[in-house]
Amino acid sequence: MKKLFNIALIGITAFGLSACMAGKYMSNFALTPNPHGVDDIERTRHKADSLLAGSTAWYDGLKAQGILKDEWITNAEGLKLHACSVPAKDPANAQGTAIVVHGYGDNHYVFLYLVRMYRDEFNYNVLFPDLQYHGYSEGDEIQMGWKDRLDVEEWIKVAHEKFNDPFMVLHGVSMGGATVMMASGDPLPEYVKCIVEDCGYASVIVQFNNNRKDSFRFIPPDVLQSASLVTKKKYGWGFWEASSVNQLEKSTVPMLFIHGDADDFVPFDNLKMNYDAKKHGYKEQYVCHGALHANSFQKDPETYKHKVLNFLKTVKNMIAVGNYPDGANSYYKAN
Repeated sequence: MKKLFNIALIGITAFGLSACMAGKYMSNFALTPNPHGVDDIERTRHKADSLLAGSTAWYDGLKAQGILKDEWITNAEGLKLHACSVPAKDPANAQGTAIVVHGYGDNHYVFLYLVRMYRDEFNYNVLFPDLQYHGYSEGDEIQMGWKDRLDVEEWIKVAHEKFNDPFMVLHGVSMGGATVMMASGDPLPEYVKCIVEDCGYASVIVQFNNNRKDSFRFIPPDVLQSASLVTKKKYGWGFWEASSVNQLEKSTVPMLFIHGDADDFVPFDNLKMNYDAKKHGYKEQYVCHGALHANSFQKDPETYKHKVLNFLKTVKNMIAVGNYPDGANSYYKAN
């Protein structure tokens, strides 16, 4: 009996050590990929042009004229973070301000198609940041939207100070979509009037479990608990707390949810989880048929732009007729 106990103990210890090592590997694999940041700028400049032709020439031209500018802040953790800002095409008649948030492994260049949509077609001022570990921003690891939401909340203040608009929209794609959904459950300034999320995941644990099944099928799901504990100890947050769904349950700000029904990276069922979680305030959803992950704009750009612009107009009309949700941004209204 004692011998069997010792064998079992050795087996449990070995499994525990292997689970711990696997958890550490998964945490590092997900949150510190390479290349990243400045080293990956050129790849993403090319990607920006592949998503909408002429984007980098547009960017470089406005920057050379001093119209598009770099912005810098230092966040609460002492990290120096970067963004770019550009005024509306017709600044005197700007329709509001948009903050465009990029996805995992990308940077402010990649979603220039959205920056151009808001600036050139909708006549919005735009601020578009590099999240931690991306682009020109500092940071030793990807935050998966959870701590990024706090940085975006600082960029909200910067954009308002710069453009002084009473109407602001947050628009994020993929991890950027999760970031703005996670921000939606926090107290936001009353000038943040609406949010657009495109193919964001329901939570980090849901997304990582999906990635595990796709890429690491041999690793049991329990290893994610170990990876979460490693992440919590090393970076200050765990996979379970980083939840779009939990934040959406507190959200009252009007929101447009976008997802491609052929998305197999952030599976299409995340749309239902996110949409159903938002029980307060106005909401819409747009399903882009046949679109893969983060591909809805490219699949059908005219419908995409139409849906976003109509959503913005609907929210503005709600404000004009006094039908804007009373609970939206109530913290700032009461303080």
